[in-house]
Amino acid sequence: MMVYLRLIYEFFKTGLFAVGGGLATIPFLRDMGTSTGWFTDADLTTMIAVSESTPGPMGVNMATYVGYHIGGIPGAILATLGLITPSIIVILLIAGFLARFRDSKLVDSAFRGLRPASTALIAAAGLSVAKNVLLRAGAARESFSLLFNWPSLLLALAVFVLMRVKPLRKLHPIVYIGASALIGAVLRLGGA
Repeated sequence: MMVYLRLIYEFFKTGLFAVGGGLATIPFLRDMGTSTGWFTDADLTTMIAVSESTPGPMGVNMATYVGYHIGGIPGAILATLGLITPSIIVILLIAGFLARFRDSKLVDSAFRGLRPASTALIAAAGLSVAKNVLLRAGAARESFSLLFNWPSLLLALAVFVLMRVKPLRKLHPIVYIGASALIGAVLRLGGA
């Protein structure tokens, strides 16, 4: 029972403060993994990949994934509800007052302040994921050539370059996700 309450609490906090959408939840999830021990940074990177590859909002997918991992189906439901409840409350409150404050300079200024904060949270999340995926932990002391996870770095570079080729730019993102998953599996099985 305590684990369910903790799931609700942790994801309610995340939903309350992660302004800016799914990517903005990543720093909060990273902190949650550290404080609860529910998942590691490597697990978080896997969750991001799975959440980005499945339909639905990334934050909700991650809450469902963690909730299921920690508490099965009830945990998945409670973590997801914990994440979305603050948004529902805020939307209901704002909808009631929006007409009255629509032209308020204070409200406009508040939203202008939220934009850079959301951007910074998303940038921090992106850098954290890039570090976890493209660099090898603790390898800098051994050798510069061992610092990088070369297969991941080359795959990321290949996808980046291919997305700049005009005919390939029109391909659906699922093609890149599927091809990358296949290449990753082949590299993993091949021992790279």
